[in-house]
Amino acid sequence: MYKNLKDYIARLEREGELVRIRTEVDPRLEIAELTDREAKRPGGGRALLFERTGTDFPVLTNMMGSERRMALALGVTRLDELAERLSSLFAELVAPKERLMDKLRMLPLLEQMSRWMPRNRSGRGACQEVVWTGDEIRLSRLPVLHCWPFDGGRFVTLPLVHTVDPDTGIRNVGMYRMQLFSETETGMHWHLHKTGERHYRRYKELGWRMPVAVCLGGDPAYTYAATAPVPDQVDEYLLAGFLRQRPVELVRCLTSELRVPADCDFVLEGYVDPDEPKRTEGPFGDHTGFYSLEDEYPVFHLTAITHRQGAVYPATLVGIPPQEDAYIARATEKIFFVPIQKTMLPEMEDLYMPYQGVAHNIALVSIRRSYAGQALKTAAMLWGAGQMMFNKYMVVAEACDDIRDPEVLSRLMRRVSVPDDVLISRGPLDVLDHAAPKMGLGGKMVLDLTDVRDREPAPVVCPDQWTFCGGIHSADAAWAERWGVLWLYADRNEKPDVGHFLVGNGVSGVPFVVLLDREAQGLSGDDLLWLASSNCDPSRDVRIEGDHILFDARAKAGGVNGFGRRWPNVVTSSPETIARVDERWAEYGLGERVASPSLRYLCLQRSASAEYDPEKE
Repeated sequence: MYKNLKDYIARLEREGELVRIRTEVDPRLEIAELTDREAKRPGGGRALLFERTGTDFPVLTNMMGSERRMALALGVTRLDELAERLSSLFAELVAPKERLMDKLRMLPLLEQMSRWMPRNRSGRGACQEVVWTGDEIRLSRLPVLHCWPFDGGRFVTLPLVHTVDPDTGIRNVGMYRMQLFSETETGMHWHLHKTGERHYRRYKELGWRMPVAVCLGGDPAYTYAATAPVPDQVDEYLLAGFLRQRPVELVRCLTSELRVPADCDFVLEGYVDPDEPKRTEGPFGDHTGFYSLEDEYPVFHLTAITHRQGAVYPATLVGIPPQEDAYIARATEKIFFVPIQKTMLPEMEDLYMPYQGVAHNIALVSIRRSYAGQALKTAAMLWGAGQMMFNKYMVVAEACDDIRDPEVLSRLMRRVSVPDDVLISRGPLDVLDHAAPKMGLGGKMVLDLTDVRDREPAPVVCPDQWTFCGGIHSADAAWAERWGVLWLYADRNEKPDVGHFLVGNGVSGVPFVVLLDREAQGLSGDDLLWLASSNCDPSRDVRIEGDHILFDARAKAGGVNGFGRRWPNVVTSSPETIARVDERWAEYGLGERVASPSLRYLCLQRSASAEYDPEKE
């Protein structure tokens, strides 16, 4: 599909999807602030190529940060083509083959599939044109980004981390951020649920040192495949071969037996010693829009760095959505819908995960409903499907209802019957879900909209003039008539009684009541949805009172609702970085100045650190 990352960059430039920034920029904070402003333009803005970074290498950001660029990266004109290709493949594979001719007709398909398999080649690849060993290995020679002001340091954010199962020899390629600890050491951020962590535990049991190779760049299909939720024991380069319709060619590393794509831009070779004590890693401004706080992770030691001539360093920025990862998730939604539907839920018609839910928090599903309780069965099945286990809020509607159409969805939401259409459960959550009562474990909620279309919605009753009581500071009923949502705001030190407030104001016909901190007032509806779904755990912060579902989406620091963990701050740029970029704007060649998105969210920051600790205010 693409010979290398420069080939993809050339395609983006021909398509008007890339801007070259020729003035010198600082990988510390400045590149991230510029990328955040571009990524939050309507439709995701453009890819940015920073040509002068204070190192020998340019930096590419936001390379897949729009639906169009995501499609270009995967070699299609629209993402739906991938789902159609997969659906056709599944149909061929599972169709009955009773006659000999039916079986013979499978041979061309099987031969085509064999061409997607990764292939080993001898000799060195372009990724090994330049070799650094010994004293030459200095990570400071790479333009590694420091993204947000309270990050623990500089992080590699688009690494393709290669490990091998020591028992089966099956390769895993995952994307795990890497904090620079020294010139030759980084952290290896393996979450408990990830394949890399499982490999690490097995090497520890065996008492073996674990070889690791980290690639950057190459065909963007490699980068996407490393993020994709492929089943354990399935090689990500098989998916990459399917996407690019030709095999990934692999060469042997110089200091281990691991194999890496011959055409990638950089290879960081090394190892993890499972017997070595873990080291503190973080904080890091994460894709949730909050900092993930410090924790203990293994240390990756470099034994060599190789790169191609003219290499480009790719990086991504995560933070308050939407960012580039929202479009990567959209491709995943399209690609992995087919296998889930074909193997687990044939009644499922659509799966939509809006960016406000930061990949896992919110899922909208439509099904062909045949019996009562089918929506609950759908939720249970999806919560058992790979990374869908991290979902927190799920809405299930009928196939005839377009869950992607806000008008359709809002009509259904207004017709919800509380508590009949609501189920609250518990299960695994993303390790990065800061609102969970325990790390990786918390509440889940499903809203069954499959039998609500023909109901008459209850009339919305809200006063023209509010009586503020029960610790409520202000109320916004602008969403009540259309969505059935009432937003309430309270001061941090209050102990609000939402039920008392609703009764005192005679509120009825509004099924969803969301309580937020006073500082959130004035944010957009998209921002409020992101904040509410992030800060609220269904098992602890959601309760049903009369015909209302009450969501307490305030910050829980300091023991609110019995919360006992550390609470992270919202991710924003610093005022100093914002001012610096504003001052230099004319130098970048990006057109009319775009205001920093962080200006909207500075009001949510509660301290000058990654953690919000009320005792330090």
